[in-house]
Amino acid sequence: MTSLAITVRGAAPAALVWRRYTEPDLWPTWSPQIASVSCADRVIRTGSTGTVHAVLGVQVRFEVTRFDDLQRTWAWDAMLPLGIRLHLEHSVMELDASGPDRSSTGLRVSGPLPIVLGYLPVARLALGRLLRP
Repeated sequence: MTSLAITVRGAAPAALVWRRYTEPDLWPTWSPQIASVSCADRVIRTGSTGTVHAVLGVQVRFEVTRFDDLQRTWAWDAMLPLGIRLHLEHSVMELDASGPDRSSTGLRVSGPLPIVLGYLPVARLALGRLLRP
């Protein structure tokens, strides 16, 4: 099991970034690998479950394992095909409200090394889009 982390900064306000994270219907607007999301909860919470419908027809079941609205952190387990499981931890921080980098988001991905290494470039692209105003 490998665990690697990245941080991305951008111009979107932290409140907007957090909203984009917490509403699964918004995930496809910033994450190019996601076609749609099925989730019973409009806003995620600890215990939320659903399915990410990725491009090329891949379906990834998920469960939110931790959610802290005040700290703007959340974590989830993604169950990929072939029994592969990733654990992802997300955070949103407010930076300089008047500067070019108004917020940042951190991501820690834990799972099999080849999957984690393959996912990080895709995640970096998605997080860059997440942080656009």
